[in-house]
Amino acid sequence: MSVGYRNPYLADSENPIAHGRCDQQDCTELSAALPPEGPDGDPDGEILTESDRQFTWLGPGHFGGLISGLYPDGKRTIWSNGRECIAKLDHDTLEVLARFDLSHERPEEPSSTQADWEAGVTGLDADIDGDVDAPVVHAADLASRFMTGLDGIYALLDNEHTLFLGRKTGAVAYAETDPTDRSSPLVEKDRWDKPPEVEGFFVGINMTPDGRLVLSTDHGWLVSLARDFSDHVAVQIPGAAEHAAEHCARMEIDRGNTGYGWVRTSLCCDDAGGVYVSSVDHTHKVVWTGERFSFDEADGAWSAEYRNGTGRGSGTTPSLMGFGSDDDRFLVIGDGDDVVNITLFWRDEIPDDWEQLPNAPSRRIAGLGAAHMGDPSRVEIQTEQSITVSGYGAMTVNNEPGSRPDWLPARGARLLCFFLGHHKRFTPFGMHKYQWDPEVQTLREAWVTTEISSPNSVPYVSQGSDTVYTCGTRNGKWTIEAVDWSTGESRGYWVTGDSRFNTLGGGVHVDGDGRIIFGTIFGKTRILASPRD
Repeated sequence: MSVGYRNPYLADSENPIAHGRCDQQDCTELSAALPPEGPDGDPDGEILTESDRQFTWLGPGHFGGLISGLYPDGKRTIWSNGRECIAKLDHDTLEVLARFDLSHERPEEPSSTQADWEAGVTGLDADIDGDVDAPVVHAADLASRFMTGLDGIYALLDNEHTLFLGRKTGAVAYAETDPTDRSSPLVEKDRWDKPPEVEGFFVGINMTPDGRLVLSTDHGWLVSLARDFSDHVAVQIPGAAEHAAEHCARMEIDRGNTGYGWVRTSLCCDDAGGVYVSSVDHTHKVVWTGERFSFDEADGAWSAEYRNGTGRGSGTTPSLMGFGSDDDRFLVIGDGDDVVNITLFWRDEIPDDWEQLPNAPSRRIAGLGAAHMGDPSRVEIQTEQSITVSGYGAMTVNNEPGSRPDWLPARGARLLCFFLGHHKRFTPFGMHKYQWDPEVQTLREAWVTTEISSPNSVPYVSQGSDTVYTCGTRNGKWTIEAVDWSTGESRGYWVTGDSRFNTLGGGVHVDGDGRIIFGTIFGKTRILASPRD
């Protein structure tokens, strides 16, 4: 099996959950569109016009887009959760079919308007080659207004057209008044508030093979929750009771926000009840038995330390690798070292003859690939994007800005890539892939490119086209880059345009027709190109 299983309780589509499937690989078996070739057959770029793409304004924070299963009329919808609304869009046209207002979630915060969004975009595109400070100040203002205190970033859509979010203090279900009618209004179907003993804010959400939600908090709690909210089971993962509260309090002081909790990313699930989550210096496999969470090695559970030179832990959602009965099977993260390592853990039993790797803090670690982007002398490079996995390949991107104004604190550096990565002074370059070799059981460097920039996007692989896609930048404009998954060579790019088309930390993915679709800073975009014959 080249990709993970499809959970039957999720929407029957190519993208029913953030990162695509419960395995969180960010890949599909489908073929996808490619940029046009030049007259000599070499890869080329294409500047898209309004007729070449679809774009819909939605408001701040609409990073993802979950695709529904089929309705009785044979069509689908796209569900998008943002800061100010839940939106349901026509799958084919990106027309908004229904909105659900979320102003009650932040009653103290005034709602924004399209004029605000357009002004925000204009400010990000000003002074591309001029004033250094003005766009940075503008980006900081946008981040403060629209990014502070975000919740519900991770979401999933089930097979009954119900959208589930983990809000800060509970889970919320959104549904249609008539699940058979694509155009029917949206309502808040149900809300579950966590009990007092479950500490922290919810961060991640996924689904176990029996159709239950599994959620994590930044304080290290796991919750198994029935989709009708009728019952729940809650436990703390190992180490949480001793360390989580102190770490979260310290990060709140040091980093100025709650985005660096003891658990700071989502989680992944396998087809046998395994739930995988990273705390600040360990990664854990917890097993859902159908009735309880097990930490027992006899049930296949484990906890393993990873490298964490920064002290801030992994910033990547764990991903699974290897699914066949004869495959080597791993869990993949980017660790917390100053130069992030693509890290593979043996997912099941560790081979009896396996020797602990040099510089690996745990014998369970099967591979360490330093993502130095071709420069082993680099002293710092971290990523906030989930490691992209396809087959035995694992790839990450450079999220460190090309420069940073002296007056901007180091903790504000990520702001530059996320909002201003198209300003050449801040543009980061680099994509780095490692490949597991099962014959000699070694993780080897596959390729590295420093010619392509992916400032903030989660890349996505089309196995059918052997291509990885990401949001990039060229000459002060945002692009979608197509890169050969096997070689790292460019296969061309589309110039999407101004900052309307900045993914701002979200992912690029492929719809069921092989077209490229992605969330942006204030909306949703699709490139109207189909896979080549």
